[in-house]
Amino acid sequence: MLPEISSLPILQLASGDYLSLQIYHFRGDRPGKKAYLQSNLHGCEISGNAVLHELINFLQSLDRSQLEGEVVIVPACNPMAMNARSHHFSSGRYNPYDGRDWNRIFWDYHKVGHDLDEVARDFCELEVETIRKEYLKLIQTTFKRHHRNLDSASGVPLHKRYRYLLQSLCLDANYVIDCHSSSNRTIDYFYCFHDREESAKYFLIDRGIFLESYDGYTFDEAFLKPWLALEKALAKQGRKIIFDLESWTLELGGGMEVNPQSVAKGVRGIKNYLVGKQMLTIPGFPLAETRQHQVQFFQKHQLRRYHAVAGGILRDRLPLGSVVKAGDRLYTLLSFHKNGKCPTEVEIEAERDGVIYDISVNESVNQSDYVLSIFEDN
Repeated sequence: MLPEISSLPILQLASGDYLSLQIYHFRGDRPGKKAYLQSNLHGCEISGNAVLHELINFLQSLDRSQLEGEVVIVPACNPMAMNARSHHFSSGRYNPYDGRDWNRIFWDYHKVGHDLDEVARDFCELEVETIRKEYLKLIQTTFKRHHRNLDSASGVPLHKRYRYLLQSLCLDANYVIDCHSSSNRTIDYFYCFHDREESAKYFLIDRGIFLESYDGYTFDEAFLKPWLALEKALAKQGRKIIFDLESWTLELGGGMEVNPQSVAKGVRGIKNYLVGKQMLTIPGFPLAETRQHQVQFFQKHQLRRYHAVAGGILRDRLPLGSVVKAGDRLYTLLSFHKNGKCPTEVEIEAERDGVIYDISVNESVNQSDYVLSIFEDN
């Protein structure tokens, strides 16, 4: 099964060169649902590119009869961020022109759209698929209206142009998978929205962050938040509907590196997920362990970030995945002083029980620099 390959220019540089996206569009023999996959929204988070590379190769090995619907894949979805460099290092988390986080810029219909209580009253008696089609029309129409000045004489800032082009690829999708990594070092985990916990097991990743609150500016939130809001509004009208629409951010490995184990886990999980969603037919899938797989979910208030209490050098920091108890030493801070005193060693202890899931790359810290993060137990 060969994909349709297209190129989408997103930015012309002062030199006249263009930055563009390459889009791989796989279509099955039968019409059906749409899955949209992208990677490398933040510049140094490159593991997802390897995941999508393997998935593109895998899908090419299938027959069209094994895919129902369509899969759209966009690796290296942010060339501006991916190409950013400072000496040997790439970050690409922020747009250097205006300082915006590349994953805090996206358009959320829920903030600018119609009165949802009114929409829910109008839609309440309709069939579920009809509700989905009519609501999608509202989203798409409003999306185009809010971006109609894209090619006006006054122009628009880069973040508005970029978000329009990227979001236009997935507004009509059923499933969105945004492959990230930590900009530091991390274990593998994902973000999950309410009423989608059962689907999470298909990824076969052990830990997830359950999003009980969200502002709508990240890519996964901007896609799903309007539908979650409609579900809530319909429930107020006495109509309980969970749309077959899902959005996921997978955090696979650390920044500026491709972790083979994280890549393998991402490829396996996405295959398993697409089979579970009855889009792909693959011998041996869904994998046998899916049914028994247990995900440990954490909420945002259970995430604690530790920052350096003084400037200095980190020593003997516990490794990723370490299970800690309150009072356990997390790391030692070697602090140098300019007040006539000798250097000191400060042992930093865990405030609560939990597991270390993210650590900084740099072990030289200014006071208040980020050091590590812990999933804390309830």
